[in-house]
Amino acid sequence: MTTPTPSRGRRRAPTRIERAAGRAAALQRPRVVLALLLLLALTCVMLLDGYLRAEVGGDQRVRTGAGSGKVPDDVLDGGPILTFRGGRATTVSVPSRTIALTFDDGPNPTWTPQVLAILRKYDVPGTFFLVGSMVSRYPGIVKTMVQQGNEVGIHTFTHVDLSYQSSSRVNREMEQTQLALAGAAGITTTLFRAPYSSETDAIDNYSWPVYKKLGQDGYTSVFVDTDSDDWKKPGVSKIVKWATPKGTEGASVLFHDAGGERSQTIKALPRYIEKMKAKGYTFTTISGVMEKQRAAARQSVPAVDTTPSRVGSLQAAHRTATGMTLYEGKALVAAVAVAEWTVPALSAGLVIVGVAVMGRFGMMLILARRHHRQRNRRRFSWGPPVTAPVSVIVPAYNEKECIANTLESLARSTHPIEIIVVDDGSTDHTSEIARAAATELGMTNVRVIRQENAGKPAALNNGVRNATYDIVVMMDGDTVFEPETVRHLVQPFADPSVGAVAGNAKVGNRNTVIGAWQHIEYVMGFNLDRRMYDLLRCMPTIPGAIGAFRREAVLQVGGMSEDTLAEDTDITIALHRAGRRVVYQEHARAWTEAPGSLKQLWSQRYRWSYGTMQALWKHRKSLTDRGPSGRFGRVGMPLVVIFQIVTPVFAPLIDVFTVYSMVFVDFRAALLAWLAVLGVQLACAAYAFRLDREKYRYLLMMPLQQLAYRQMMYLVLIHSCITALTGGRLRWQKLKRTGEVGTPAGVS
Repeated sequence: MTTPTPSRGRRRAPTRIERAAGRAAALQRPRVVLALLLLLALTCVMLLDGYLRAEVGGDQRVRTGAGSGKVPDDVLDGGPILTFRGGRATTVSVPSRTIALTFDDGPNPTWTPQVLAILRKYDVPGTFFLVGSMVSRYPGIVKTMVQQGNEVGIHTFTHVDLSYQSSSRVNREMEQTQLALAGAAGITTTLFRAPYSSETDAIDNYSWPVYKKLGQDGYTSVFVDTDSDDWKKPGVSKIVKWATPKGTEGASVLFHDAGGERSQTIKALPRYIEKMKAKGYTFTTISGVMEKQRAAARQSVPAVDTTPSRVGSLQAAHRTATGMTLYEGKALVAAVAVAEWTVPALSAGLVIVGVAVMGRFGMMLILARRHHRQRNRRRFSWGPPVTAPVSVIVPAYNEKECIANTLESLARSTHPIEIIVVDDGSTDHTSEIARAAATELGMTNVRVIRQENAGKPAALNNGVRNATYDIVVMMDGDTVFEPETVRHLVQPFADPSVGAVAGNAKVGNRNTVIGAWQHIEYVMGFNLDRRMYDLLRCMPTIPGAIGAFRREAVLQVGGMSEDTLAEDTDITIALHRAGRRVVYQEHARAWTEAPGSLKQLWSQRYRWSYGTMQALWKHRKSLTDRGPSGRFGRVGMPLVVIFQIVTPVFAPLIDVFTVYSMVFVDFRAALLAWLAVLGVQLACAAYAFRLDREKYRYLLMMPLQQLAYRQMMYLVLIHSCITALTGGRLRWQKLKRTGEVGTPAGVS
C-alpha cells in the first residue's frame, strides 16, 4: 500500500498521525527545557553554596615587606578610624576612658548568640564586622544583633584580602555583603574593616588604594589599636590583659565571635567588661566614637557619653535598605536558605545512593558469578532437549534497510522455525523486500502479513494469532540472530514452569563512540543485571530484540498491551503476576542496531524510561499480590524503582559533587574518590565482559561514558519523570536505521 502522491502545485494536508506527532513534539519541548532548567538550578545552588563556604582560588597572601611611601604619615600615625570626608583622609582616635568593642568574622551560630547575650546582660554595645557569606547563612542572628542596638560593618563577603583583588572583585565583595545585610536586617552600613588588617601603621602601598576607593564610595574604614589576640587561645587572663589599653587611653578593641573555637573569648568577655567598667570606662560603638569626636570639635557642646540606647535604635552608620537593594537582599537570603537545605540533603542522599549502588554492584557480582557457574555446569539441564519447531515473529515498520539481513540470519537457524513478518503499514516497501529476500534465499517457511499501521504491540499480537507453534520467538526487524540463537533460546521451555525467556541482546554497530558507550551498557546490563534478576526470579524485562514465550501464556495475560510504550516490560511483569517464571539465557545472542546519533539515542531512552514508569504504575497492585505471583511486587518492583529510576537520577551527582569538591574543598581527595568509584564500575564492567567473552578494549571508553553519557541518561530520566508527573503522552518514535548490522559473523 503506497501513499498517494499529491498533485503538483498543491500542498498535501497533514494526516492525523502527522498532526498528532506535531502536537506531541510541541508538548515535549517545554519538558526538555524544564529538565535542563532543573539541572541548571541544581548547578547554581551548588555553586552558590560552594561560594559561601570557600573562596574560589584561595586567598594566598605572598607579598612581604611592602612599602608604605604612598601612605600619608598622619594616616600611618593616626587613630583607628579612617574617613575621607570632603575627599581628604582623616583619622579619628577613641577618646580617653572609652572602649569601642569590636568583633570580627561573624556571625557564627554557636558563638555569636553567646556574645550577644553577654553584651545584653551588661548593657554594652558592640560593633560587629560581618562576613557577608555568613550573614546570608545566618540572617536571624544579624537581625537580632541589630535589634539589640549593636552596630554592624562589612568584613567582605568571602573574607578575602582586597589589596590583592581587582577593582571589580572589590566592588562585588562590598555589594554582596550589603545585599546580605539588607536581606537579613533591612539595613546597609558605611563601616568597613578589611580582613587581616591591624593598626593603621600596617597600611601599605597595595592596600592604600583600596581604602581610598572605599572612602570615596562613602565607607569608613576601621582598624585596631588594641588586640586581644583571642584567636590564639592564650587563656582567659591573657586575653583580658592584652585587650586592656594603657592608662586611661581609649581604644578600638578587637575580639572574635567566629572563625574558630571561641570558648575562651566567651569566658574572657564578662571579666573584661567588669574590669573596664570598674576603671571608669564607658563602652560605645564606632559611630559613638565619631559622634564624640564631632561634638568635641564643635566645642559648643561638651563631650558627653553617647553610648547607644539598648532599645534597637538605628545606628548612625546604618542606612535603611529600600527599593531593589531590599528585594535583591531578600532574594539572596532566600536563595542561600535553599542552598543551605538542598546541598546537605543532596549530600545525605548521595551517601545513601552511593551505599545502595555499591551494595548493588556487590550483589550483582556475587549473583552473576553464581548464575554463570550454575548455568554452565556440565550437569545442568532444563530437561529433555526442546526440538519442536517454533514461530519467529518479526514486527516491521519501514525496515527496508534491515529486513533482508534479519531474514538471512534466520535462514541459518539450526532449530526448525517458521517466520512471520508482520508489516505494520510500512511505506518503504518492507513487505516486498521481505518476500524478495525469502525467495532469493529459498526460504519456504516465511509468511509476510500486511496490516494497517497500528503499532508494534498490535503487530506482535497479529503474529501470535497467526503462529502455528506453541512457542513464539519475538525479535525486532533490525536484529540478526546467530545460527544457534533460537536453539539456545527455547531450551529453558523444557521446564514447565518457564513462561518466557530473555535473550542476550548485543550492540552490533559498536565502532563509534555512541555505539561503544551503549555496548558497555548492554554488556553490563544483560550480564550482571539479568543474571541477578534471574536468580531472584523477578526479571523485569524481556528485550524486544530477543525473547521467547509460551503462546498460551501470552494469550492468558491478554497479549502484548498497548497501554504502555514499554510493551516488553509490561508483558514480562504480567507473566510474573500470572505465576509464570521468566529466565535469562546468556548463550542466545542477538545483534541489534543501536541508535547512531545523540538525538536518536535520546528518543529511544526517553521512550524506554517513560514506558518503564508506565508499566510499573500499571502493575502497582503487584505489591500486594500473594504467593509466587507477588514475588515481582515484593522483590522486583522495589529493585527496579530504586535502581532504574531513583539511583540513576542521583548517580550523576557523584560527578557534580566531584567538581564541587575539586573547586571548593580538596582537589586531590575529590579526584581520588571519583577515580575509586570509576574503578569499582570498571571492575564490574570487566567482569561482565569476561563472562560474555567480549574484548576489553571498549572499556577504554568508560571514563568518557561516565562524564558525558551518564549525564545525558540523567536528563532523559528527568524528562521522563516530568512527562509522567504532568500527565503527558508520548508517541512511539521510530528510529532511523542504516542496516549496518549484517550477519553475526561480521561483528567484532
